[in-house]
Amino acid sequence: MEIRTLRYFLEVAREENMSKAAVRLHMSQSTLSKQLKGLEEELGRKLFIRHSFSIELTDEGMLLRKRAEDLLSMADKITAEFSAMDDIVGGNIYFGCAESYQIRHLASVIKHFKQRYPDFHYHITSGDTEQVTEKLDKGILDFAVIVEEPDYEKYNVLKVPDSNRWGVIMPVSCKLSEKQVIRFEDLLGLPLFCSEQGWRTDLPRWCGNRLDELKLEGSFRLSYNGSIFAKEGLGFLLTFENLIHANPGSGLVFRPLFPTLETNMYIIWKKRQVFTPIAERFMHELQNAFDTKGC
Repeated sequence: MEIRTLRYFLEVAREENMSKAAVRLHMSQSTLSKQLKGLEEELGRKLFIRHSFSIELTDEGMLLRKRAEDLLSMADKITAEFSAMDDIVGGNIYFGCAESYQIRHLASVIKHFKQRYPDFHYHITSGDTEQVTEKLDKGILDFAVIVEEPDYEKYNVLKVPDSNRWGVIMPVSCKLSEKQVIRFEDLLGLPLFCSEQGWRTDLPRWCGNRLDELKLEGSFRLSYNGSIFAKEGLGFLLTFENLIHANPGSGLVFRPLFPTLETNMYIIWKKRQVFTPIAERFMHELQNAFDTKGC
């Protein structure tokens, strides 16, 4: 299986049209069709359902699309890394970041680093801990920023100075907003929104073995999306402070949980990681900026 053929496959998958993909790839439709037919024969699986004016991925095709995206990201990253091996003042660094206001600490380090190395470029992918650590383990990312206790045997770890405080986002018009803090009993019987990670790992630290008494109405990877549902009165969003604008005029308010529930944030990278020169310098920049305990 050739990298080039996977690029052809992804272009067709994105366009959902053979002729449009052929134009973008600067090749004839018949040549492109032949390449994809060969890919299907090589894998022994049908990848597309061909309609009159469009193409639809089969289940096997959707699986290949996910794998191909990771493989091509890795191939492109390898090419970029080898190109940057002799470049000590520039290059690309790839980050996977959890959703948190404390990401500002990373942004500050990047800002000062960029001032010294203007040819340094960074790429940010957002996701929960499971998503970004998967990409980190595959080598697609150089660093991950997570809001879950990391595996110290597997990763080098820097703890971000400030923690994230949990609370509830709700419409300013609802009666619960009159309270200054939200207790467990206040949430009983209410439809709640939360990330799967937060519901699984953080909320049990707050309410112990009573989590089953709460009603999870829906889960969101992005708090902003959850806040839209909360604003419509569909439920109450459990999330970190400062992720959602809840200022006067927003129609929303944030009320902290009581007792206080906080979650730490960590910057991690694989142990025995081989970095490009610019990534190596950035790693030292991070270590100088943050407490190195646990590394």
